[in-house]
Amino acid sequence: MAQEGWPLVVNLGAIFGTAFLASTVFILALFLGFCIIFGFPKLRSTLGHKSMVIKSLEERVGQEAYVRYMRPDAPRGPIDVLKTPELLERARKA
Repeated sequence: MAQEGWPLVVNLGAIFGTAFLASTVFILALFLGFCIIFGFPKLRSTLGHKSMVIKSLEERVGQEAYVRYMRPDAPRGPIDVLKTPELLERARKA
């Protein structure tokens, strides 16, 4: 006689488990659908200037302009970040 309530508990567990699983699948499908719908426009070809994503400076300005922008072997001059005018002035005041 002590097991009279167990079928009800098992049935309620199955109902709540199914409801939880269904809601989880629904939320997951909603999230994935949102990501797919709003993510695919970013994957289109970036050859035109209508793309939402610019992957490199070369894509935006073109190969010729990119080569003219700054060559890897271009002289950049001596740079010493520890001897900037601001830091030298501060050192003189101290």
